[in-house]
Amino acid sequence: MNITVDENYVLDVLKRLLDTPSPSGFTKQAIRLVEDEAKNLGVPVSLNEKGGAILTLKGQDDSRRIALSAHVDTLGAMVRSISAHGTLAITSVGGFSMNSIENEYCQIHTRSGKVYTGTILTSHPSVHVYSDARDFPRKESNMEVRIDEIVESKEDVRKLGIQTGDFVSFDARAVITPSGFIKSRHIDDKASVAALLGLIESAKREGWTPRHELVFLISNYEEVGHGAAHIPEGIHEMIAVDMGAMGDDLGCKETDVSICAKDSSGPYDYDMTSKLIELAEAGGIPYAVDIYPYYGSDASAALGAGHNIRAALIGPGVHASHSMERTHKQAVINTVKLLGAYVTA
Repeated sequence: MNITVDENYVLDVLKRLLDTPSPSGFTKQAIRLVEDEAKNLGVPVSLNEKGGAILTLKGQDDSRRIALSAHVDTLGAMVRSISAHGTLAITSVGGFSMNSIENEYCQIHTRSGKVYTGTILTSHPSVHVYSDARDFPRKESNMEVRIDEIVESKEDVRKLGIQTGDFVSFDARAVITPSGFIKSRHIDDKASVAALLGLIESAKREGWTPRHELVFLISNYEEVGHGAAHIPEGIHEMIAVDMGAMGDDLGCKETDVSICAKDSSGPYDYDMTSKLIELAEAGGIPYAVDIYPYYGSDASAALGAGHNIRAALIGPGVHASHSMERTHKQAVINTVKLLGAYVTA
């Protein structure tokens, strides 16, 4: 079945998600956005104990349950300590290179609910002062947050209510260009969350029903490895919808749907992967089949936790993953279309 996708809806939801801070462990606001969308679309939604969202869509034959997952959590940091001169040392949340966040604007989220802005810099930021500023190692111990408040000591910072363990989110700087490119931090994996909501919106607007019951798991700890380590009961198949990587010997482009045959957790289900390829071919959906040796997904976490499921992995092609990312709206929309073809076949 060829479904139609409301491009404006998908891009609007994606932009709002990208503008919502949600590093792993600090995702309540983004999950609330997903809950609100689910209620607007008229689908049941609940939260699991970890705070992830579970949405359901009834099927023609509910003897089987298919899970579609995407994660709303992103890379980020936490306050590790406060320096004597009033800057913040950080500890990473998720895997990224330090040079990818250097000079980035950020927000510090306190336990009391106050939010302060700042900038992430090395502790040797100026070439006019430090002879090694250009070559200074970009490693976690050399990075700090300069707070946009008048602070000169650890005590000054504490008076603001900032303390060890507060979350630091990176400004996404999300832009959708006239040519259809989406450039932002955290496209991984908010583009896929928007795609899943776009699939539900299509079903509700067009009145089509999936062949089997669909369970949408919007996980919130994927970037730290255990997002879908627990999944709802009775799942037979799971498609993790996550970003497709680009570079070196990979075939994926920013306009493609990536179909991952194997990642660091091993090969994905042969029959499911083959079916996705066949459906992409039949539907004229641009795609690439790739292997990602340094990649893991929510499906990896579910399989590693011992769930008796078959699993596959697809998603929009994304350039510069875990840095300043970019994809194209075609990849996101076509991801919705491929999922629609799979769940109605």
